[in-house]
Amino acid sequence: MPEPNRRDFLKTGTAALAVAATQTAKSYAKIVGANDRVRVGVVGCGDRMKQALIPSFQVSAKEMNFQLVAVSDIWNRRREEGAAYIQKLSGDPIDAVPNNEALYARKDIDAVLVATADFQHAQHGIQAVNAGRDAYVEKPTAHTMEDARNFLAAVNRTGQVVAVGTQRRSTPSYQKAYEYINSGKFGDIVMVEMTWNVNQPGRWRRPDVVPLLKEEDTDWTRYQLNLPKAPFDARKYLEFRLFWPYSSGIPDQWLVHQIDTVHWFSGLPHPRSVVANGGIYLWKDGRQNWDTMTAVFDYGPLDDLSKGFQVQYSSRFTNSAGGVKELYYSNAGMIDMDKQTVTPAGGLDAKMAAEMKMQPNLLPSFSLMDKVEKVSTDANTGAGAKTDNQTNANVRNWMECVRSRKTPNASIQAGYSHSIALCMCIAAIQTGQRVTFDDKTQSVVAGAHAHVQS
Repeated sequence: MPEPNRRDFLKTGTAALAVAATQTAKSYAKIVGANDRVRVGVVGCGDRMKQALIPSFQVSAKEMNFQLVAVSDIWNRRREEGAAYIQKLSGDPIDAVPNNEALYARKDIDAVLVATADFQHAQHGIQAVNAGRDAYVEKPTAHTMEDARNFLAAVNRTGQVVAVGTQRRSTPSYQKAYEYINSGKFGDIVMVEMTWNVNQPGRWRRPDVVPLLKEEDTDWTRYQLNLPKAPFDARKYLEFRLFWPYSSGIPDQWLVHQIDTVHWFSGLPHPRSVVANGGIYLWKDGRQNWDTMTAVFDYGPLDDLSKGFQVQYSSRFTNSAGGVKELYYSNAGMIDMDKQTVTPAGGLDAKMAAEMKMQPNLLPSFSLMDKVEKVSTDANTGAGAKTDNQTNANVRNWMECVRSRKTPNASIQAGYSHSIALCMCIAAIQTGQRVTFDDKTQSVVAGAHAHVQS
């Protein structure tokens, strides 16, 4: 090597090693000792936190040496009831604090569980990592691209361990389906059908709780964060899933779970386009978000429009027939994630193949799991609290990563991808147009213009 080039090489190599050593030192500095207890705070102690995250946390808390120590909630009733609930469940004393600033001012908080209103997730996640805390943040990660970009940037900048609440990524049957598809044995995905149907006029309603919330007992201004300030409304506080911009309803709550598996299984970062239609057809109770919707997503390589597949997503609150389904199709058959099976259903049979002098193309039939995962009661939670195995696994994976500093199964990047699909769907709902995504600006485009969510 000529001497000048050699000197440049050595300088560059030395600099690169110095950066790598610094990053490695920072990473190792954050690893919690095997015998050190990880102390965790609760951000938002509503239904999802009490019914799912806290019980799932308790399943692994003793073994992993994690402990809940404080609850932050701006409604005094929820934080007091939340603290009492956790103390009964865990047997440990729990403090209640009025807001997140008070929570992060404490020196005994290493990490947080976040389950607040849909529109708050990203901003509360940003607040947590900027305060030097690891975080488990419920889905959706964000339903505006500004929040999604800011959250991803904050996690990348701080290096904190963040998992998002798309728990399918920690579920064995879904992991086996991912492995099968990526082995090539399934063939190319040619179509995906997804449904989430219920017949529940009371879904996301809180008629017994709404009268209990008084403006003087909470911090309505703090609740709204960066949204345009509006008069106090207990329904928009407690039934936020029915009202935009607090939530988009069906897309925020259900679509993101299922569309996340599309990104995971296919390796694609986001849809190429989305169209949507729907309305409030039956439950006319003052809600703004649809009770019925259908969206069609186009997926495929961004640089090759000749390849790809469709995802048809439909959901309704007005009739439960069909239930929850996720069906992946190839030319050779189908993966049914509800039944957790692979079958040759719909595959190219011998008769149809022979007409075109082709070979039949049919998958073997087998189960993705020996037994179906169902909701169970785990004695480790105490007080008979029910847990679901998917959330148990996802919360435990986050705990393991808090100690190892590895990337969780449901990573911030996965959350960013489902946020793109979500924001595209919302734009399609709000504009009635075919929506695309600009990778250069990382923005949603409706028609010929970047969409500003209204």
